[in-house]
Amino acid sequence: MKQYTDLFIDFDDTLYDTHGNAVIALRELFDALHLERWFPDADVFYDEYWKTNIDLWTRYSKGEITRDELIVERFRRPLSFGQGMEPSVDFCLQASDLFLDLCSSKPGLVEGARQLMDYLKGQGYRMHMCSNGFHEVQYKKLRACGLQDHFDTIILSEDAGANKPSELFFDYAMRQTRAQKETTLMIGDNFQTDILGAKRYGLSTAYFNRWPDYPAEEPVDYEITSLTQLMEIL
Repeated sequence: MKQYTDLFIDFDDTLYDTHGNAVIALRELFDALHLERWFPDADVFYDEYWKTNIDLWTRYSKGEITRDELIVERFRRPLSFGQGMEPSVDFCLQASDLFLDLCSSKPGLVEGARQLMDYLKGQGYRMHMCSNGFHEVQYKKLRACGLQDHFDTIILSEDAGANKPSELFFDYAMRQTRAQKETTLMIGDNFQTDILGAKRYGLSTAYFNRWPDYPAEEPVDYEITSLTQLMEIL
C-alpha cells in the first residue's frame, strides 16, 4: 500500500454538503425577497438557478469569467425568468449577499464526512483544504460545520491567484504545505477540477464519485462512492 503523509481535500460537496445546504438557503432567499411577486411557480426560479450555477462555476474554474461576473450572473439569469422582472445589478448583489450568508451558516456535511475527518486526524495525516470557493464564505462554512481545526492548511484559489485545475494552484498548494508529490493524495468530487488537475500535476488521486452516474473519465488511483470507504484505503 502506497504511503501518504499529506492529503489535499476538496471542501464543497466533498466534505461540506454545499448542494444540500444551498437548496435550503435558496428557498429561504425566495421567501425573504418575496420573489413570489414575479414567480408564481418557485420551481422555475430554482431550476434556472441550478443550471446557471453549474455553467458559471465551470467557466470560473477555467478562468473564463471573473469572481464579480459569477456573483452577478448567477442571480441575474434566473431572476430574468420572473414575469415582468428586470433585475438590476444592485438587486443581484443583494440577492447574492443574502444567499451566501444563509448558505454559509448551514452546518450540513456530506454523510460520513465527520467520521472520516476524525479518523484521518487520529491517523496523523497532514490535511490541507483545497478549494475554489470564495475566501470569506469558506471560512464561515468551516466554522459552521466545525471542521476548521481538522485542517493544517487552508488553500483557496483567491490566495493562490489561480483556480483548480490550474498547475499554478497546485504549485501554490505545494509551496504552502511543503508537501511532496510522491506522498500526497488529492481527494475530491469534481473530476475536472479536483482529479484531472491533480493527476496532471503528478499527484495520486481519490475520486469521490458522490453521484455514480458520472464514472471516472480516466484511470484514477482510487474511486469511492462513500467517504467512509477512504478509511479502508488510508
